[in-house]
Parts: sequence; structure tokens; C-alpha cells
Amino acid sequence: MGWIAGVDGCKAGWIAAFAELSGTEAPFLRVIPRWDDLLAGPLVPELIAVDMPIGLPDRISGSGRGPEQAVRALLGERQSSVFSIPSRSAVHAADYAEACRLALETSEPPRKVSKQGFHLFPRIREIDALLRAEPDWCTRIYETHPELAFATMRGAPLLHPKKIKSVVNPAGMAERRALLLAAGLPEAIVHARPPRGARADDALDALAALVVARHIAGGRGRPFPDPPGRDSQGLPIAIWTYVADRSLVQDTAMTEKPVPRSMIEAAADRIAGHARTTPVMRLGTGAFGSRADVSLKLESLQHAGSFKTRGAFNNLLSLDVPAAGVAAASGGNHGAAVAYAAGKRGVKATIFVPEISPAAKIEAIRRFGAEVRIGGAQYDDAQAACDKFVAETGALKIHPFSAKETIAGQGTLGREWHKQEPDLDTVLVAVGGGGLISGIAAWFAGSSVKVVGVEPEGSRALQAALEAKAPVTVTVASVAADSLGARNVGQLVYDVCKDAVDHVALVPDAAITEAQALLWRDFRLAVEPGGAAALGALIAGSYKPQPGERLGVLVCGANVDLTKLVEITA
Repeated sequence: MGWIAGVDGCKAGWIAAFAELSGTEAPFLRVIPRWDDLLAGPLVPELIAVDMPIGLPDRISGSGRGPEQAVRALLGERQSSVFSIPSRSAVHAADYAEACRLALETSEPPRKVSKQGFHLFPRIREIDALLRAEPDWCTRIYETHPELAFATMRGAPLLHPKKIKSVVNPAGMAERRALLLAAGLPEAIVHARPPRGARADDALDALAALVVARHIAGGRGRPFPDPPGRDSQGLPIAIWTYVADRSLVQDTAMTEKPVPRSMIEAAADRIAGHARTTPVMRLGTGAFGSRADVSLKLESLQHAGSFKTRGAFNNLLSLDVPAAGVAAASGGNHGAAVAYAAGKRGVKATIFVPEISPAAKIEAIRRFGAEVRIGGAQYDDAQAACDKFVAETGALKIHPFSAKETIAGQGTLGREWHKQEPDLDTVLVAVGGGGLISGIAAWFAGSSVKVVGVEPEGSRALQAALEAKAPVTVTVASVAADSLGARNVGQLVYDVCKDAVDHVALVPDAAITEAQALLWRDFRLAVEPGGAAALGALIAGSYKPQPGERLGVLVCGANVDLTKLVEITA
């Protein structure tokens, strides 16, 4: 591949930042009056990332297209920078009054068109016309958003706005320039005077799109939703950024914690009265034949049978829920928790589950009032079906682990545990996708409490990520795969855990099953395999405590198939 481009709209038409992938020629900026001129000149980019909507649904549910709703949650105070783009008919209206009328008719709840958004419509139509006439360009032109690109570069929402009351904010411009330099762009272009017809902030946005284009070309692109949806014309609907390589980040602002304690404190206030305070069972020294002073945190007694209820409520209470409701892909527990929380909030929930989900978990989801859709053989198939649904309907996607709202909600468990057991030395926490251990580790970070993850030997996504110093994909084969079966923990979970988790202990399936039987036999606790995994690590010696070590073991899930529990304990 030769040249690529990042493009943004500007007063004179479009501003494009061109770069040659081999690096033999310096990148440059150019203003182009019409979109067709970009593809008709002597230098036609082979891949383009553009800050302009691509793909226009016939109807809009909630506050815009699915991608817009998905990325707003990642931008902190910059959420308002993502405009609500109306339906296709409204975008193609000839005047503002007609655009508002059509937007009201094709949106739920009814929404007019902002004047600022209306001024973008001619540029949206330029790209739309090209892609409908020449669909091959759909694999070469990608929608992006500069604030999402900059947030990806930084690993967190930006600290400063680009403008304050329409006036350029020097602190915001400096922050963005520093991120572009850290991303590898030459100082000459980052600090260059913009071409006539464009402003300095337009140039920086085009350069941010160029950074995204470079990563897409290198195979590191990341769409929201994943996979992208399609509109009725067959055009893709997704906002693209990339999977950041944190080893290359130079910005000192990256030292901030991805999920600080203050975020968990706010989540605890938010979900108070919605999630239960679950008990601790203190068993004393020598329990289970160990040398430790052992206690069990019985989160299995949480509403809907697992800790997932905390994260579900924090999402529903901190994010705008559109008329289409919420959607989730789940092996079972996350779906049950979202269904429970949505039912309590009077919100529609659509849950996508794979065929491997236990019947008991599917029944629980339905009992809590959600619509269940079987989304294929494996979890990844259910996730793909969920993402397609979100793109088509505008429903709010609630991710089971890779979202700050989810992690902060699960972190309230760590906060609660710490108050109940202030003298703990170590906690053992089962790991699936990593949202739970991320929240608990984020809470205990900087304290004297050691957080140890527990994964099945046949499902070790977090241990593999910590070894590789980046998220990696693993194969999954375990008795606990329905709840601890994530194939990749994702960047956010890795960023939290790499510094806050002491290590991961691997536990054999036989020990997990033994722990289930023990919990039922001795305590009459019906616990699923994933919920018993942390205790399994203690029983099997996968984690060996020191004499007198004050050890907390998390029992985190109760959605067990009772017929299988009978077989185990027979």
C-alpha cells in the first residue's frame, strides 16, 4: 500500500492529511474543494479515514446512530462533540425546515436537526453518493471521529476542550499536538500553518484521522460496533479507531489510572439500594486444610445470582438509554444481570446468548423479562449478532467487561469487601473477561492487599495477556467456559490489571468441580463452576498462602444447573 489520508471538513471543502506508508516522503496537508477531487487527482489515497458520517439508517432510535451512542461513553466530558446524525431522508432534505420535519417523522423519540448538523449534510451527501455509485470504495473509506482518535492515543478522555464558546482553547490544542507527536507524526506537520480555507483545529482533526488510517492499514483498526452494521443501501455504519499499542505511548498523562477509586466511589453511590450488600463468612485459620486465615465473600447471593448486577446497574444509571433499550451478548450471567437491572428500571432488554449457554441461565434471563435470542454456536457469534442489532436499532450495548462503567460497577464489590474485611492480605478472584478483577484491583491498587486472579487451565486470557504484555487471543476449553470463557480480555482490562494484579493462578477443572461439591456439602451453597474457581485454586494448591495469611476468597456466581450439581455431589 502506498499513500493514505486522514480527512476532515473545513470552510473551503475538505482538508486532507496525506502520508506515504513507507515513510520515504514527508506527510503533507492539502485543502480540496470537493470530495470527488480527492479521488481524481494524481495522488489517490488507497485508504481514507474521514471525520464524517458514513451509512444512514432509515430510522433513528435514541440519541443518534448506534456508533454515535457507543463512542460517547468513551469520551468523558467530550461526549457532546459527537453529533446526532438523523435518518437518510432527513440528511437528503433540500432545506432546514424539511430536514427537521423528516427527522421528527423518522426518529424515536422525535428529534429535530441542529443548525450545526444541517450544515454538514452536503458533505455527508458527497461521500454517500460516491459509496452508493462505487461500492468498492466501502472497503477503503472509513468513518472516524477525532475526539475518539485522540482518546485512543491518550488511553483516556481528553483533559481539555478544543474550543470554549467557539474560541480556540490553547490548552486543548497543545494537548492534541502532544498526542499527535507521541503517535509518531513529524513536528513539522503537527505545528504547520494550515492551508488557506482551513483552521488549525481542522488540520489537527485531519491528522488524528491520518493516525487512525495508518493503524487500519496496519491491521489494528477497531470499529464501533464490531462488526460494523449496514444501512438499507448496504453502506457500513461504524466509527473507527484502533487498538493502541501501549508500549509505544510517550504521553506522561498516560500514567493516570484507567479506572480511579473516585469512579468506583461514584458507582457505589449510584447503585446503592439497587445491588445487595453481600455477606462475608469467616472460617478462621486452617479452613480447607490451608495455613491461612480464610473467609469467603458470598457474592453468589447477589441479585440475579452474580456480581454482574453491579456493573449492569451502573451502566443503566450512568448512561442515556435510548427508546430501543439495551442489548448484551452473554454466556448467561451478564445477560441475567442486565435483564434484571433493565426490568427494575423499566427498560427493554434484548440478550444474545450462544448455544452453549446453560438452560438455567437462559431461563433466568427470560424470567427477568428480557427477550432472548440465540446468536450462534459460540460467544463470539452471539457478540456479532448483538453488535448487528445495536447498529440497526440504536440500542445501548452493555459490555460484560471492557467498559469503564462495567468495571467501576464491579469495583464496588472490592470497596464493600474492603470495608467488611479491612485487614485482608490477599484476595482470590476468578477471571473470565476480566471486568470483575479489574474493578477489584482498581479499588485495592496502592493498598497492601494483594489481588490474585484465578483462571481455569483451559481458559487463561488474562494470564496470557500479562505474559505477552498485551491482550492476546486464546483457545477456551473448561468446565467453567460459560462464565470464565473469554478468548481475549481486551485493552482496557489489560491496562488496569497489568499494574494492579499480582499474578494469575491456574486451576484444573477437577478442582473447580471439587470446590462446587464442597460448597454444597459443607455450606449448602449452590455455586456454578466459575463461582467456585477461586476456592478451587486454594484446594488444589494453585495458590499457596503463607501461615496466618488473611485470605479472602470470592464466591461469585450461583447460576448453576441443579441437575449437574446433583451429579457432582452424588
